[in-house]
Amino acid sequence: MSRTRKVAATAALLAGALALTACSTNREEATGGGGGSCDTSKGTLVVGFIAPLSGSLSALGLGMKNSTDLAVNQANQNCTVPGYRLALQAEDDQATAQIAGQAATKLASDPNVVGVIGTLNSSTAQSAAPILANKKIVEISPANTNPALTQGDNYQSAPSRPNATYFRTATTDAIQGPFAAQYMVQKAGKKNIAVIDDGKTYGAGLAAQFATEAEKLGATVVAREKVGEKDTDFSGVIAKIRPSNPDAVYYGGEYPVAGPLSKQLADAGLNVPLMGGDGIVDKTYVSLGGREGDLATNVGAPPEQLPSAKAFIDAYAAAGYSEPYSAYGALTYDAANVLIQGLAKAVGNGTFSDATRDGLISAVQATNIQGTTGAISFDQYGDTTNKVLTVYSVQGGEFKPLETGTYPAS
Repeated sequence: MSRTRKVAATAALLAGALALTACSTNREEATGGGGGSCDTSKGTLVVGFIAPLSGSLSALGLGMKNSTDLAVNQANQNCTVPGYRLALQAEDDQATAQIAGQAATKLASDPNVVGVIGTLNSSTAQSAAPILANKKIVEISPANTNPALTQGDNYQSAPSRPNATYFRTATTDAIQGPFAAQYMVQKAGKKNIAVIDDGKTYGAGLAAQFATEAEKLGATVVAREKVGEKDTDFSGVIAKIRPSNPDAVYYGGEYPVAGPLSKQLADAGLNVPLMGGDGIVDKTYVSLGGREGDLATNVGAPPEQLPSAKAFIDAYAAAGYSEPYSAYGALTYDAANVLIQGLAKAVGNGTFSDATRDGLISAVQATNIQGTTGAISFDQYGDTTNKVLTVYSVQGGEFKPLETGTYPAS
């Protein structure tokens, strides 16, 4: 959709566009509803946010931040939390686990932080989630997909929830990887597949899930290789997989590597499709070298095809954000609204304090609403019960949806 927007009267009604940035923080405080008609006498509560707002993955992080900002502004317009104004405090983790931990520590030190939306990367969540859990601060991620975050390292044999405060609106790689394999093998007809990953929590886990299912379906994983997340020259790994003559390549990782890898595969004479997961679904992938016919899966259904997402899409456009909402915008908007609605229930007509946090955790756990992306509820691990995924293909220079469905275990 076009990203050219005009700030009109509807923007104020839909998004509460005016924000003031507090000195020496990343906090943005939005106006109350009806030109300040909300009762905000109890003060300001903070919605924290952690994701990459700079660096190679910022296209995803900024879309997430804007979608959270939209939900916060609308809540202030609608006086959703009686007596309080909400403020967004966004922290840039630069897609780095250590920095994400520092951001979580900073947010956790503020008694007014009610919850945190994020992170983008599963590796950053591994650092942030325990820190936030220690202070009973709810975290809801719209993008983390590694199963261990909710079910522990032994999730396949003995799942156990590590942090009762951690939730996510994105389904996991235990679903996404096999879903991709079923499409690649059964529908795209690929039987000899080279699997490459970047060694990070998300990429390695997703690639492993894909490879296991692909082999179960009768395909052969003809090569299994790793690259670095900052690599730019893939001639070495391409030379290793070339003799196996793959008819497709599956990559576990994100678009900064996946795009150039796709181009270099073709330049080296391996003109076969590259497939990845939700971490490559952004137009930046194509600008970095992603080719026509490349494939990817993404969590959820395409927002543009969901009647339930129309209000979000229209409001986001009216708000005049400089960046698109990108792959995780709708899921982020839902995550933020789950937190805000849970907060409203936990606070009621009272005041927020550390004593309210258990009630907020319980309110989020009990979520059962219709959101932008469909029905939203959480299982006993904090995982979304919505297992919908979509296969995309690069067509005309951008990712376009091919089919949406769920993973039926084979």
